[in-house]
Amino acid sequence: MFFGLTIEKMILIGVLAALIIGPERLPAAAESLRHALLRVRGLAKTAQERVRDELGPEVADVDWQRLDPRQYDPRRIIREALLADPEPPVAPRAAPADVDAPTPVAARQTEPGSEEPSVARADTDRNADDTRRTAA
Repeated sequence: MFFGLTIEKMILIGVLAALIIGPERLPAAAESLRHALLRVRGLAKTAQERVRDELGPEVADVDWQRLDPRQYDPRRIIREALLADPEPPVAPRAAPADVDAPTPVAARQTEPGSEEPSVARADTDRNADDTRRTAA
């Protein structure tokens, strides 16, 4: 059944509905429930058709059973990954050297008398202080 409703629960709901609504109003309530369910079913069918029309024919070929998360089995996935043919390794491409790119402060070559070495030392001291605080 759906929504965790078993046949016993549905019978219990029917008996309670008969007792609460009463035998004289029960047929009218069942008829309105029937119309509501038919309306919801029609809306769902219309929504399915609109989604299918909007997404196009590519979606019609998708194997939804394979994409079902309930079919997730880590053992099967690992087995398939281990038995699959390995892809050829891709050689890393060397990045072009950018001559205008700024270099880190600590790695810069500075002229004597400029203030940047003290900035680099201050950064290094600050990092060392942070490391000591976290280690303590």
